Amino acid sequence: MRYATITDRLAHLGSGRWALHLTARRMKAEGEEIIELTIGEPDIAPDKALLDEASRAMYAGRTRYSNGRGEPQVLKALVDKYAKRRPGVTERNFLCFPGTQTALYGVMTGLVEAGDGVLVGDPLYATYEGVIASTGAHMIPVPLRPEKKFHLQAEDLERAVTPEARVLLLNTPHNPTGAVLTADEIAAIGKICRRHDLWIVCDEVYEQLIFDGTKFASPFDMAELAERTIVVSSISKSHAAPGFRSGWAAGPEEFCEKLLPVSETMLFGVQPFISDMTAMALSKDFDTADVMRANYRRRAAIVEKAFAGNNLVRPMPPEGGMFILLDVTATGLGGEEFAWELLREEKVAVMPGTSFGDQAAGFLRVSLTMPDDVIETAMNRIANLAGRIVSREEAPPHVR
Repeated sequence: MRYATITDRLAHLGSGRWALHLTARRMKAEGEEIIELTIGEPDIAPDKALLDEASRAMYAGRTRYSNGRGEPQVLKALVDKYAKRRPGVTERNFLCFPGTQTALYGVMTGLVEAGDGVLVGDPLYATYEGVIASTGAHMIPVPLRPEKKFHLQAEDLERAVTPEARVLLLNTPHNPTGAVLTADEIAAIGKICRRHDLWIVCDEVYEQLIFDGTKFASPFDMAELAERTIVVSSISKSHAAPGFRSGWAAGPEEFCEKLLPVSETMLFGVQPFISDMTAMALSKDFDTADVMRANYRRRAAIVEKAFAGNNLVRPMPPEGGMFILLDVTATGLGGEEFAWELLREEKVAVMPGTSFGDQAAGFLRVSLTMPDDVIETAMNRIANLAGRIVSREEAPPHVR
């Protein structure tokens, strides 16, 4: 039988990236005690008021079809939210989607096709390459360097631009590194995008999880970049509600009008009862993000302290988000091999850096979504394994 070429383009870009996570889940199901630090799943529940609102809406009959753009109350809430950042936005600047991932898929479908290139910082979130490949476009990696705290550098972007480049995919705060771009950095990046007539797609799902001392900035808020910037985001991280799949795209009116038929062809609307919950989430103050932000910053500090003076495992302190990277290259192993040994020998599951691009090959991505004592135990196990690996490699062959 014959298949569309998209199946070939995505054949190696699906759940294989999460093989270690899936293996750890299977081990847990079989009764093994695994410390799971793999995925970015908040460890607190959504606020009860949001759950009550979703339930109320279902029982009130909000289970029928929606429209293609989004429910009116969500669009109003989005206007109110983003007007604080960029006055003058209207409902015509938004499209609703079931989650950031779907929003990103729809946006990319509307911007690029076969032969086009999409610039992406490397390391990158694991699904980005697949989203790009699904359109027929190709990814153009731009190195994010540890010595620059993984902040995209304008000069690196300039060097990476090719004649086929059409889009820059940004992510700030960044997954997996936790880097948060400054306004000055974005402005410098924006100049290059204007010079080469590039769209900017900015994934801002971690906007509310920025640690103290760092300020959020977005190209969407800059007048000179507004007409080429599209933001994708959701309530998944900000309100600890990933399973509700409620997100949006914000961009120029013309772009939203062009993309609306694409969105309608994909989905023709989102769930009204989840939209009611989303409108409440966006229009009222909840402390969910505040609690998570404090937890993740404290746990990142626990990780940093655990490896203070350890020359085998080097933490890369994040500026936001819910992850921290560990550099394990001093052990002599890459992140992939180290992560699998860690699961087998210490029953700790983390994501190997190779799931996030070539530049992350020597790293582990550790989720900070477990209690403090569990994080501390996991870090001790990582340190123990690192020590054994080095001792094993240094031992004479006859005693290994």
